[in-house]
Amino acid sequence: MESMKKHIDEFLGCLYGLVGQRGTLIKKGKDLVLLASALLVLSGSQLVGQTLRGSESSVNRAYQTAKDHDFTFLENDQQVASFVDAGYLVRIGNGSDYTIHDVSFPYGRAEVKMFVERLSGQYKRSCGEKLVVTSLTRPISGQPRNASSLSVHPTGMAIDFRRSNSALCRNWLESTLLYLEDTGVLEATRESRPPHFHVAIFPNQYAKYVQSLRENPGRERSTHIVRNGDSLWRIARLYGTSVSRLKEVNKIREDQIVPGQILSLPGG
Repeated sequence: MESMKKHIDEFLGCLYGLVGQRGTLIKKGKDLVLLASALLVLSGSQLVGQTLRGSESSVNRAYQTAKDHDFTFLENDQQVASFVDAGYLVRIGNGSDYTIHDVSFPYGRAEVKMFVERLSGQYKRSCGEKLVVTSLTRPISGQPRNASSLSVHPTGMAIDFRRSNSALCRNWLESTLLYLEDTGVLEATRESRPPHFHVAIFPNQYAKYVQSLRENPGRERSTHIVRNGDSLWRIARLYGTSVSRLKEVNKIREDQIVPGQILSLPGG
């Protein structure tokens, strides 16, 4: 990922050089900055999408995690209902930052609900949309024909998100899922039919991760995607920080920011 960013930076540097030599290419510096930002977002989205293609090892890792947790692969509707009654699965209804859409069994492990609530809040603050959940617990009898025999949906530890039409929202979600995957708390895959993100949460690992963030809040990674009308002052006020701190964390010298730019937030 760092290598790709380096190549993008080199490309943009060359573009700046061309514009400096041939002012007829782009007359206004602002247009160049917006173009560069768009290229960076789209290239970053494509890069992260490639890393979320999924693999046999990813499926096996999620399946083995379910076995390590001693989770039951629920076979039918009745088993789902019994697990809900026993408290192994909790209801996940619509929230202020996310929507449950056409989900047959709106239940999941408690850690899945915590994940949805935390992620959706950050997602909405960053790109302005609600997350849309399209699948949660799904018993074996309700699995689609193309589902893997190792799918962990029947255990209640998996969740699917609809893929947004917004490139900015997709870029934020993909980069965040990749980051969380690297921390070892989940496995995420970008699916194309229909377009969605499949995420398998590792309950014990994720619960420990969240606990560590609560004890050390400065460790949490959080970002904001700049939108039209944003300013450093507005973003700083939104997240309870200062303009100088934002500029320091993002190595920004000037006050200008552009739509599509991804800012790291100090302190999570």
